[in-house]
Amino acid sequence: MDNTTQTLIATVDKLSDSKELKQLFHEQQFGNPLPSQEQLQNIIDILRSIIFPGFYGRSNVNINTIQYHIGVRVERLHKMLTEQVLAGLCFVESVPAAEHVTLDILKNKAKKIATDIVGKLPMIKAVLATDIEAAYLGDPAADNQSEIIACYPCIKALTNYRLAHELFVMGVPLIPRMLTEMAHSETGIDIHPGASIGHHFCIDHGTGVVIGGTCIIGNNVKLYQGVTLGAKSFPLDADGNPIKGIPRHPILEDDVIVYSNATVLGRITISKGTVIGANKWVTENV
Repeated sequence: MDNTTQTLIATVDKLSDSKELKQLFHEQQFGNPLPSQEQLQNIIDILRSIIFPGFYGRSNVNINTIQYHIGVRVERLHKMLTEQVLAGLCFVESVPAAEHVTLDILKNKAKKIATDIVGKLPMIKAVLATDIEAAYLGDPAADNQSEIIACYPCIKALTNYRLAHELFVMGVPLIPRMLTEMAHSETGIDIHPGASIGHHFCIDHGTGVVIGGTCIIGNNVKLYQGVTLGAKSFPLDADGNPIKGIPRHPILEDDVIVYSNATVLGRITISKGTVIGANKWVTENV
């Protein structure tokens, strides 16, 4: 056996060592792979074409055919969501404590979640309409709301976030974060799906905005580029591990404006109507 072969065999043995694979290996449960990034992108594309017909998807949609086109897309969205939610459920249910869970139980759960999400689409559309209105009224450079829908990164990011947040609230694992990270890659806007955001929300320009997972944002709030709504260094337990599941991010009440590159950290409250200037560092209630 030559040196090359020996090196290859030794490398495979080391890479396959169960001790070295800890936390780095995902064994498929019930034969289901992880949720597909490609399929989730297809879901977002279909969602955008449902919420904004004529702007995304087929551009030849007209008022006489709109119900048909939306019907076809909603049916396809439901099917794809069911498949991907099932993959997400199988991902988390692979732990030993869930050995009693069967594939049929997970399939029924995934179908119900997908159905509930489809039922929420009118609500998601209505809230996104307020976000579009806020972006248009808040930007003198915008000629019309159609330009906002077609071009502005905040609407693309918020479309992903509004869907991801509903999935997050329903307890769907993995997929909500994947959806918002896809928007992060596309727009430079990083919104954790666990954040709670009211209506008429506007992010101007958007690049570099970060919104943490326990943020609570009221109505008519506007952020500019580079704003961070983050957490301070988190507390550790007796073993030195970070304590999770506690509120760590800011609360922004209604009508707050945060200008570019401001950093707001910790579980503090920014009161109604407050304006935070650019490049400010805020760690106490305002």
